[in-house]
Amino acid sequence: MTVGVDGRDATPVFQIPIYPFERLRQVRSIAAASHEEVVDLSIGTPVDAPSPEVLEILGASGRERGYPPSPGSEELRSAIAHWLKRSFGADCDRDDVTVTIGSKEFITSLPGYLRLLRPERNVVLYPEISYPSYAMGALLHQCEAYPVRVGSGGELLLDSVPTEIAQRSLVLWVNTPSNPTGQCTDLTDALDWAQRNGAVLASDECYSDFIWDGPRYSVLQLAQEGVLAVHSLSKRSNLAGLRLGSVSGDPELVRQLSDLRRHAGMMVPGPIQSAGVWAYSHDELVGDQRRRYRERLVLLRDALVKMGFAVQLPQGGFYLWFRGPEGRFRDGFEVAEFLARHGGIVGSPGEFYGSSVGDYLRLAVVATTDVISRIVERLSAVSL
Repeated sequence: MTVGVDGRDATPVFQIPIYPFERLRQVRSIAAASHEEVVDLSIGTPVDAPSPEVLEILGASGRERGYPPSPGSEELRSAIAHWLKRSFGADCDRDDVTVTIGSKEFITSLPGYLRLLRPERNVVLYPEISYPSYAMGALLHQCEAYPVRVGSGGELLLDSVPTEIAQRSLVLWVNTPSNPTGQCTDLTDALDWAQRNGAVLASDECYSDFIWDGPRYSVLQLAQEGVLAVHSLSKRSNLAGLRLGSVSGDPELVRQLSDLRRHAGMMVPGPIQSAGVWAYSHDELVGDQRRRYRERLVLLRDALVKMGFAVQLPQGGFYLWFRGPEGRFRDGFEVAEFLARHGGIVGSPGEFYGSSVGDYLRLAVVATTDVISRIVERLSAVSL
């Protein structure tokens, strides 16, 4: 029940999704009861060391005294623009870039900013199997959250979107490589649909450095007009704790968003901006991190297959996305409980990523290789 300001019952306009966190706590309890070492693979948080140069800059930049520029310093935006050119061949300059406090902050706040610019539109579209923050961003800003059906290859089935929804579309979120599925999809059809219907195409590309099948890919290779590409240092540089990301693309839209964000006080701290210049200018450590994640994916995938699970390596990202054999487990939580009991690991059930994939489980290979190897050893004596 929601109580209004006058004390009477009030009906909420939007239903806030309640995720089954209590069941996930039970999974952790099962793991703790069975093993001294509990390994949490439910969240994609990096564990490997960042560059020591970044840590040195954080303590010696001298940028902590004054207010940092909300869009990002000229040096940082230039470094990001050069990185976009090196990585994707994207012709962005520094004025086509603004920095964000990580990517999640921007994802959940974008609908609110866009509604100020386009008040006649109020629908946020996103893949039906996806990171839950796309839907939550819609709800936080009193927009309609519309999940788009997804095909077997991860493509959005945009022909299924009703005309009435398309006419009110504010933003269409795409995510490749996908969290949680790891699928990589071509964005040409999504761009065409967004342009035809007057929606902003927002592409979450935080895993773009970890594409295993083919070259790195960005929507910016297709277009800039009407397009926003979101990137982050969290995964590529093991700097999730610094909360530094960026959005780039349509110059006019980036400028408008940057101006609005100034008023909201969205500022990345100065020392972090200085460290970001170095991180975005040095790609060599990303190759080392790619090798680590690839090795861990193969180790854990092979162990699960030996147990009897049907698990494929992802096309991108560092998640294994799979379900148990038909009839063996009722849902992804039962798969999680099984692996918690026998391996001491905690996974993230599919229910968190969409109502149609409740029988799946997502495992993030974010433990060190030594820890993953110990998990594999525990699981080697177990079969379905």
